[in-house]
Amino acid sequence: MSELFASDINSGNIKTVGLATGSTPLDFYKYVREAQPDCKAITTVNLDEYVGLAADHDQSYSYFMHEHLFNDVAFAKHFLPDGLAKDSAAECARYDEVLAENPIDWQLLGIGGNGHIGFNEPGASFEGTTQRVQLTEETLAANARFFDSIEEVPTEAYSMGIGSILNSKKIVLLAFGEEKAAAIKAMIEGPMTNEVPATALQNHPNVTVFLDEAAASLLTK
Repeated sequence: MSELFASDINSGNIKTVGLATGSTPLDFYKYVREAQPDCKAITTVNLDEYVGLAADHDQSYSYFMHEHLFNDVAFAKHFLPDGLAKDSAAECARYDEVLAENPIDWQLLGIGGNGHIGFNEPGASFEGTTQRVQLTEETLAANARFFDSIEEVPTEAYSMGIGSILNSKKIVLLAFGEEKAAAIKAMIEGPMTNEVPATALQNHPNVTVFLDEAAASLLTK
């Protein structure tokens, strides 16, 4: 995966990279910090941000990205949703404009145990754009490990919509661990359904999936 990113960056065809947070991409970000590819002409756009957290809050995704990537690797510009935006509709429109002005060439994704991508929970429209979403109990429980208690986990987030994700020229999805196996099987071998948002990727022409044996353990094809 690291070699793929380096090759794509060195091709000179990548202007905008979509980024993800959480534990899944940590090794990838470690590689980028160590390899120091030339990203000074590249713009980044993040998938999501918690509603109610300032950019400098230690559990915000802005803080995460600076800690794990931006403080050590120079990029041209960074864009994330504003978790403290007073007008949700205006913030969603602003971020859609950011995405329109910076079409994504290379989008990094993880996947939730319920098949969510970004914070597009089961039932999300495959045509959706940036929206303020209510997080499911499963997602809250999964993210509680990053907080002192589940009560501290924000219950809402701004998320790039599935339609926006599908506009990316290339998508790279990472999944590791047995807890992702059912979602991966549904994504790859199951029918397309809004109840498993990641199945929308079956309609994308350029998706690369990197799995460990545990995450791939339920695949039969």
